[in-house]
Amino acid sequence: MNRWNSFVAIGDSFTEGLDDLWDDGSPRGWADRLAERLAAGRPGFTYANLAVRGKLLDQIVADQVPVAEEMRPDLISFCAGGNDIIGITSDPDDLAQRVDAATARLVATGADIVMFTGFDLRRMHMLLRRLRGRVATYNENLRAIADRHGCRIVDLWGMDVLADPRAWASDRLHLTPEAHERVALRALEVLGEPVPSDWRTPWPAAEALNWRARQADDIKWVREHVLPYASKRLRGLHTGDGYLPKRPTLSPYERSHPA
Repeated sequence: MNRWNSFVAIGDSFTEGLDDLWDDGSPRGWADRLAERLAAGRPGFTYANLAVRGKLLDQIVADQVPVAEEMRPDLISFCAGGNDIIGITSDPDDLAQRVDAATARLVATGADIVMFTGFDLRRMHMLLRRLRGRVATYNENLRAIADRHGCRIVDLWGMDVLADPRAWASDRLHLTPEAHERVALRALEVLGEPVPSDWRTPWPAAEALNWRARQADDIKWVREHVLPYASKRLRGLHTGDGYLPKRPTLSPYERSHPA
């Protein structure tokens, strides 16, 4: 039960916890949920979350990996590349080579490493479904990297419950609180920790939207999320500009966002 007494999470918005918020409006997400479960029964357990929304792989490697190396925790979660994959010219094989190098550095700290595949986009809008093959290629590379370095891997692609549109917030890029909870449960399972409930539990039955409602929802999504995001990227701006990690140091876990 005391194998992991310190946990550092590194990555982008997925790990920061966007669209899963504490009461004060700060991001929670699967990593905070996982830390809460790991802290139970482990006096002195410490947790840091270095993830920042919008960060590309190279930014995560430059800004977060050295901090994690310095902290020398027992457990590190490493999820990066999602913001690169959606880029027009991204190459999943090139990304994987850089992930491999970063993973080797993290493994060298002596920590146990848990990695994450990309999501299956089969039920998403056609603009996102076009990335499905690229994500699948990247995932196979990630599995090989995890195997080569002896890392655990959370297979998000294989979590069918996350293919349901109800797992996704209005921007269709970030998970809902319920979906973050399911990811935390899956991570606990991968780590061999006690799991309080089953992440596989089907979503409640819901009435499907008719064609007209789906089209209106898609148009709203493109107008409110896709176009502003594309405009930012074309101007060289990123979602995370000006943001800092929410938990920059290893500190005792508390069930709230630190001040």
